[in-house]
Amino acid sequence: MKDILTELHTPCLLQCGFYPDDDHGPYNREGACFSVLPEKGHGRYWTYTRDNLFSISIQDFVFYEDLFLEFQQPKYLSFNYYDSVSGEEFNPYKRLSCGCIRVHIGYNNLYRATYRKNIPIRSTAIEIMPEYYEDYLKSKYPVEYKDLRSSFITVDGMTNFSELVFLLRQIRNFQGTGIAAKLYYEGKVAEAVSLIVEKAKAHKKTYPTKSISQQDLDGLTAVTAYIDDHFSSEIHLEDLARIACMGLTKLKCTFKQAYQCTITEYIQNKRMNHAEQLLTSTDLHINQIAHIVGYHNSSRFSELFRKSTGLLPNEYRRFTVTTR
Repeated sequence: MKDILTELHTPCLLQCGFYPDDDHGPYNREGACFSVLPEKGHGRYWTYTRDNLFSISIQDFVFYEDLFLEFQQPKYLSFNYYDSVSGEEFNPYKRLSCGCIRVHIGYNNLYRATYRKNIPIRSTAIEIMPEYYEDYLKSKYPVEYKDLRSSFITVDGMTNFSELVFLLRQIRNFQGTGIAAKLYYEGKVAEAVSLIVEKAKAHKKTYPTKSISQQDLDGLTAVTAYIDDHFSSEIHLEDLARIACMGLTKLKCTFKQAYQCTITEYIQNKRMNHAEQLLTSTDLHINQIAHIVGYHNSSRFSELFRKSTGLLPNEYRRFTVTTR
């Protein structure tokens, strides 16, 4: 890739309803800024690009209608942390949620996702190009170099990666200019990659990966099908183990390996997705919605909902109700 800004960011942003804007708001003037067209929403998308090696992006915007995003993406690795989001990715399907590290791997494939209207999208991300993670790093560290993709995949969905979250928040608030900015952003990208490699290494020591047999994959498929049908009810791990024909320990480890989340997180994602639909399409009280999706304690439901979307249920409804 010759120019990350013009080949990766700009075409996608213009397609979505952004326009180049000299008003950077609270973000560093060393980067490029795009604003949402007033008739489509409000907010900014800021990005700093370094040659053809990497880019850093900050999202802080709202759309007045659901945004369906589809674009042909090049090869790259990215990770980000959402402070607020509501939507889903497709191919493969993945619910977008905040409070965890989200990893994306582009491989000249079609990216498709939907972002919910009126819900703030707030995120900080780093995208690195093959020229960085294949050419630059391999030439700089020829002996120690290993493919970064497996490390990135390992940290996808992690909720206990405070060091990386802190780094992304530092980047969001940085205001230095000139050579200070160049050195800072280059250093932070290298630091972030280092953190990911080390975190993945520690995780693999704790949870060594093994190939999953077809029989076990069939068992996991049966488990997810059962959860999809019964997520609003009380689900016992012992019952899931019987369905999968596995012991409890094996089920939990194999499930985590296959879906990059725990069984509890999978159930919560199903419940939160249904709660979002009920909040936007009905006038049911928050307590009623909590019970419908499987929570007897509405406070616990509200806590988990905010952890998932960045908003309390009543805030989420207030953002979306104006266009119903």
